[in-house]
Amino acid sequence: MQTAIRKYPATSASWVLGTPQTEVKVLKTELSIEPIRADYVTFLQLQERILHLEFQTILASTPPLPL
Repeated sequence: MQTAIRKYPATSASWVLGTPQTEVKVLKTELSIEPIRADYVTFLQLQERILHLEFQTILASTPPLPL
């Protein structure tokens, strides 16, 4: 998932928002502060906002995350 978002940020943002996005930039992100609850976090800078995406790829988690 992370490779697809970094390689195709405009397509990813369009998919999440449900509207076409053309000018999208991937911002640098790091998961360095505990507790880390997501497997992958990214920020996409759009023209007027920042899209914050988090992905959990493992179903089991402590504490449990709702689907």
